[in-house]
Amino acid sequence: MKNLHIKILAFLLVMIGLGLAYYKVTRLGLPVLPAEQTEVWMVEARLAFEAKGGPVKARFYIPNAPPGFTVVGEDFISSKYGLTMDEGDINRTAQWAVRRAEGKQVLYYRIELAPEIAHIKPQKGNIPPFPAAPDYPEPMGSVVQALLEEVRRKSADVASFSGELLARLNASNPTENVQILRKGIESAHAWVKQVIYILAGARIPARMVYILPLKGDVSHSKLIPWLEVHNGREWLAFNPKTGSRGFPANALIWHVGDEPLLELEGGESPKVEYSVSSRFQELVLVAEQRARQINSLIMDFSLFSLPVQTQNVYRVLLLIPIGTFLIVVLRNVIGIKTFGTFMPILIALAFRETDLLWGVAMFTGIVAVGLILRFYLEYLKLLLVPRLASVLVMVILLMAVISVLTHKMGLERGLSVALFPMVILTMTIERMSLVWEEHGPGEALQQGLGSLLVAILGYLLMANKLLEHLVFVFPELLLVVLAMTLLLGRYTGYRLTEIWRFKEFLRKTEVP
Repeated sequence: MKNLHIKILAFLLVMIGLGLAYYKVTRLGLPVLPAEQTEVWMVEARLAFEAKGGPVKARFYIPNAPPGFTVVGEDFISSKYGLTMDEGDINRTAQWAVRRAEGKQVLYYRIELAPEIAHIKPQKGNIPPFPAAPDYPEPMGSVVQALLEEVRRKSADVASFSGELLARLNASNPTENVQILRKGIESAHAWVKQVIYILAGARIPARMVYILPLKGDVSHSKLIPWLEVHNGREWLAFNPKTGSRGFPANALIWHVGDEPLLELEGGESPKVEYSVSSRFQELVLVAEQRARQINSLIMDFSLFSLPVQTQNVYRVLLLIPIGTFLIVVLRNVIGIKTFGTFMPILIALAFRETDLLWGVAMFTGIVAVGLILRFYLEYLKLLLVPRLASVLVMVILLMAVISVLTHKMGLERGLSVALFPMVILTMTIERMSLVWEEHGPGEALQQGLGSLLVAILGYLLMANKLLEHLVFVFPELLLVVLAMTLLLGRYTGYRLTEIWRFKEFLRKTEVP
């Protein structure tokens, strides 16, 4: 029953740890790899007009939770204007107002966008009603009905019908009927309205969508009218010029409908210009913005909410459980002997600051000299506490001498010896001398080399940037480490070194 209890507990810990990490990756977009970046788009709309000297109101459509993007930042720049927002089901508007203004006025709207990690969300809104069939004037009515009948025979649903209709309307060699429908259409806006007008004859709901392509650094970009039709379940996008399905890559949906994008009262000569630029930003910062948008409390109570200095401390501390799990494996499964349980991991942390080769050399030198001095103290017959205090004083003096000598030799790396835990070094020297006296130099050297080997392996593990990133961004993964530690805590089988030690005995027991 005890084993079953531990297995159930370990299973729950693994599920909680992996579940939280999966949520952070798939829902918040936290990066699995360190220093991972994503492209962030900066879009700026510049509204310019001439004020007449009285009250001014400017009502401007702005993106409303654009599908496929996460809003990283949003700014409204207008020095003396008041700002109000109107949040609609489909569209969103910003209204600037001022009591009196005269001359040239310039307003700015800026939005920062990052690609969304999830699939593009369907447009908000209820299922639209079927439009009433228009009373087309002649000869347009006969032309539209004939065209719709041809398209209906060669289509199976709303999507294929719309694609076939657009293909015929945009044919390079149009028929006479299509030429009549295309006559007098000059702008892209008017063309989309004409297509919507024709689709109404087939009772197909359709609407205009203004999109802004996000590509490169563009100073004077323009919104492009696009076509959407409803198939009874969702809105389907079509290129009104080619009939191809879907939106272009990195297309920002700015406004749905054919209303004017800017409505101006108290001014004249309005002009709107769009500029687009891109840069790369840390994916973690984007994930923080995404968490705020969906009101997720995980990021608010994560390590990222701590001061930067404290975050740097935890980047190191969270690696210690990884090192302790390594010791569990090396001691309980492999059978490597060490001085103390956590001494090698603390030494490994010091190796992170000194570099591996310098750290091994300084550690070996300090322990060797300290061991000689410890044997000398043995002849003085000191009590335990004074002896430990004496060894600690000598260790600190050795560290100071090494720092001074290496500095004089121009080896600045030697100054990092001060980062070694002197109390751990003192206890290592004391334990090694006791093992030397009780079990001989062979056992002492074996445990000393084992401790050094574990420290080196711990350094290689804890110096891994990917591992450091994972345990800091996903600290819940330490629950998985805890689960594995609990399972290994019930391991009572042979250690690998014991199998080697008793191989002759095992071979004899296998012989019948």
